[in-house]
Amino acid sequence: MYETNQFRKGLKIELDGTPYAIVDFQFVSPGKGSAFVRTKIKNLLNGNVIERTFKSGDKVDKPDLENTEFQYLYMDGEHFVFMNTGNYEQMPIDASVVGDSKDFLKENLPVQILFFNGKAISLELPTFVEVLIVETEPGFKGDTATNTLKPAIVETGAKINVPLHVKEGDKIKVDTRDYKYVEKVNK
Repeated sequence: MYETNQFRKGLKIELDGTPYAIVDFQFVSPGKGSAFVRTKIKNLLNGNVIERTFKSGDKVDKPDLENTEFQYLYMDGEHFVFMNTGNYEQMPIDASVVGDSKDFLKENLPVQILFFNGKAISLELPTFVEVLIVETEPGFKGDTATNTLKPAIVETGAKINVPLHVKEGDKIKVDTRDYKYVEKVNK
């Protein structure tokens, strides 16, 4: 159990059988009446953010969450198959849990999978991944305008914008949080 004086950003709590993460909180001590904590919490199952107020001293449950490292293996119909790196057990994960993370899944990519009461609820990719450009328009000699980008498709199927000097066959580093080009990787 957590008390309201233990609240901090990122703390995971359980309300009414649902896991939440505290996005923001504010301790309020009015001149009259008892103190309270105003929070914004994000539902870890569906991503909705709600506001909730707790009286000072209220207690909330700790959720049964487990973050485990897995390695992506392959896609099997509607499921993505991952291997637990601790015990080498394979586990199929539903496409709805994987979500947009599928855009950067490559064989043998290490990922973190969050479980709530033994059921996978979310997948977290590494912040940066290296991918190969499979399709993009060629750059033109002398076309060196600064910060000019062109669309490209990478080996995993994701569409990102890259600088004009990047060409097909180049390996690049991409930020998986916002689909942004970081740098070209030397082979």
